[in-house]
Amino acid sequence: MRSYLKILPIFLFTFLTALFFISCSEDTEEVEKATAAATTPPVTAEFEVENFIYRGMSDVYLYKNDVAVLKENYFASQAEKNNYFSTISSPTALFKKFMSSQDRFSYLIENYEEMDKMLSGTTSTTGMEFGLVNYCSGCSEVLGYVRNVLPGSNADQNGVKRGMIFNRIGGQQLTTSNYSSLLAGTTYTIGLAKIEDNTVSNLQQEITLTKRSHTSNPVVITKTLDVDGSKVGYLYYNSFDADFDEELNAAFGDFKGNGITDLVLDLRYNGGGSVRTATDLAAMITGQFSGKVFMKEKWNEKYQAYYEQQDPQSLLNNFNKSLRTGTAINSLNLNRVFVLTTRASASASELIINGLDPYIDVIHIGDVTTGKFQASVTLYDSPNFSEESAALKTTHTYAMQPLVLKSLNANDVSDYVNGLNPDLVQREDIKNLGTLGDVNEPLLKTAIDFIKGNRVSIKDVKTYAPVGDNQMFEPNYQAMYLDNFSLPVLEE
Repeated sequence: MRSYLKILPIFLFTFLTALFFISCSEDTEEVEKATAAATTPPVTAEFEVENFIYRGMSDVYLYKNDVAVLKENYFASQAEKNNYFSTISSPTALFKKFMSSQDRFSYLIENYEEMDKMLSGTTSTTGMEFGLVNYCSGCSEVLGYVRNVLPGSNADQNGVKRGMIFNRIGGQQLTTSNYSSLLAGTTYTIGLAKIEDNTVSNLQQEITLTKRSHTSNPVVITKTLDVDGSKVGYLYYNSFDADFDEELNAAFGDFKGNGITDLVLDLRYNGGGSVRTATDLAAMITGQFSGKVFMKEKWNEKYQAYYEQQDPQSLLNNFNKSLRTGTAINSLNLNRVFVLTTRASASASELIINGLDPYIDVIHIGDVTTGKFQASVTLYDSPNFSEESAALKTTHTYAMQPLVLKSLNANDVSDYVNGLNPDLVQREDIKNLGTLGDVNEPLLKTAIDFIKGNRVSIKDVKTYAPVGDNQMFEPNYQAMYLDNFSLPVLEE
C-alpha cells in the first residue's frame, strides 16, 4: 500500500504533463490547418478553366506519362498548382504545354456548344472545300484549289466549281505566313488563277464568298456503275458523322438492291469522325463477320488496367448487325473493297482500311494517308467529364478533345505514324482533278481498270508541297472520337 502511495503522485504528474502536451499539440495542429487553409488559394474562378484542363489531362490523356507536369503528385499543393497556372498566358497555351510530342491532334474548345453543332454536321462555311499547296521551291507563295463544293452552299450559289484554282484573297497574294488569317474571315474574295507549263498566272475573275450555317450530309455521291456487265457501287463519303448513319445505311440498301459485286469507297478528303460509325460502315461492306473484332482500344495505364479488370469487353469494337438506333444494317457481304485516299484521308478513314485488312482484300488506291490511329473523347467540366452531369459548370464553355486511346486491328496492327501506303499509287493532279464519281476521274478509273482486269496505268503527276486544307480551320480537324461516351469515375 505504501509503495502504491509513493508511485501515485509520480503517475499523476506524468499523466497530467502528457495530457497538457497532447492538448497543446492538437491545438497547434488545428492552428496550422487553419493557417494553411487561409494561405492556400482555392480553385477560384481565376483558375477554373486551368484546373479543369489539368484535371482532365492528368487523368485520362493517352500520353500523360510523357508530360512531367501531368504525373501524379507533381504539385505538392493547390497553391503550387495555382502559382504554375499564373505563369501561363492562356488556357490554350496551358493545353499545348500538356501535349506530348507524339500528339498532333488533341485540341481545346472554347465553346462546346459550337463544337456540338459541328460534330452533328452543322458548320459555318462558304461551302468551298479546298486544298492549299506551296507551288514553288524556295518561295512562300501558296495556291488554293477547289476539291468539292457543298450543294446549296454559298459557294455553290456563286458558281464555284471543283478544279478552280485561286491564289489571292482580297487582291492579296496567299503566302505561308498569311493564308490562315486571310481565309479565316466570315466573308472573303478569292482571285482565280491558272497553271500553264508549270507557271501560275492570275485571272481577272474574282468570287466573293460568305460563311453561313450549313448542314452537310456526308453521303455525297452514290452511284451504281456498269463495268463490263458487272455492277460496281461508288460512294463518295465525306465524314463519319453519326447523325447521318441512317442515310449511309440507306445507300447500302440501294447498293444491295442493285446487286453490286464490287464497291469503290471514296474517302479521299474524309478527315474522320465517329468510331461507331466507322465500325458500322465496315459491317455494311461485309456482314459475314458479325461479333468479331473490328477495333481494339488501348488507353493509358490507369484506364487500361480498370477496363481489363472491370469490363474487358468494352475494349473491343465488334462488327455489328444493327445501327445504334436499332435499324438492321444493310450488309453487302463483300470479300474485297476498293478505297480511294489522299493525304487528307485521316483517322476513321484509316481505321476502315486497317480494321478490314485482317478479314477481306482492301485494295488501297491513291496517296499515303495522314497517319492518325488515336481516338479522343470530349471532356466537359463536370465530376465525370460528361456534358449531361448535373454539376456541369456554367461559368465557362470550355471543353477539350484529348487523345485517350490508340486503335489496333484484330491482328494488333497500329502506330502507322507515317500513314498507310496505297497498293496502287495514283496522286491527284490539281491541274486536272476530274469530276468526282465520273468513270474517267483518275482514282476511280484506276479502280475500274483493276476490276476489268486491264493494265493499270499510273499517271505521272507533278506534286506540290501540301500546306493544308479548309478542314484545318475547324476544331475537329482529322478527329476520330467516341461519341455518347461516359468515363467511369475512378478512385485515386
